[in-house]
Amino acid sequence: MAKISRVQLKQLVEAAIFVADTPLTSEQLQLTVLEGLAVSKTMLTEVLKELQIDYQARGIQLQEVASGYRFQSVDSLSPWLSKLWQEQAPRYSRAMLETLSLIAYRQPITRGEIEDVRGVSVSSQIMKTLSERGFIKVVGHKEVPGRPSLYATTKGFLDYFSLKSLSELPSADDFASVQDVPNALNIFSPMSAESAAENIPPVQSAESETTSLTQADEPEQLH
Repeated sequence: MAKISRVQLKQLVEAAIFVADTPLTSEQLQLTVLEGLAVSKTMLTEVLKELQIDYQARGIQLQEVASGYRFQSVDSLSPWLSKLWQEQAPRYSRAMLETLSLIAYRQPITRGEIEDVRGVSVSSQIMKTLSERGFIKVVGHKEVPGRPSLYATTKGFLDYFSLKSLSELPSADDFASVQDVPNALNIFSPMSAESAAENIPPVQSAESETTSLTQADEPEQLH
């Protein structure tokens, strides 16, 4: 196998992650740009950690998410960076965020179980939208009459919220001061989970939430 210096390895790994369209795992790096080079898993891990440290104080950081490593801007810069694009970031209704939160924390879960917790029916449009955006998927069927679908989150969900695994979701302690469980789980927005935990919205009643749905969501019905 050909040898490569530590400096060249670091440059190659940095460039590969920078130009890649999607996050890259250590295994993908080994099988592509590092193929035929004498680079051990230990050495690659060390280089990736060094790169993360190098970028810590910069506007761009090397982040490990569920699908691998990628470069992304610091969350705090989002209000200014968003001015580079004309289109608006997708807005998610409270109903959709609560549904997604319950799936994330209680997966695998059926649509009926989500409705039991929230106290309102979940519109088919909400489930369709979450599926189309790659946030959730059907992972099986519950062995009860009707065999309802069981839903779980995807790697795309973790990537979107800059999470490496579900264990990085805010814990129950983050919601200790919030009494309403469905609303306590409503922590998702286009930011890191850590930032989201600090921006939990005030509790609303089921009646008031029906007036806050976006046009993309079907009206929900109280049981």
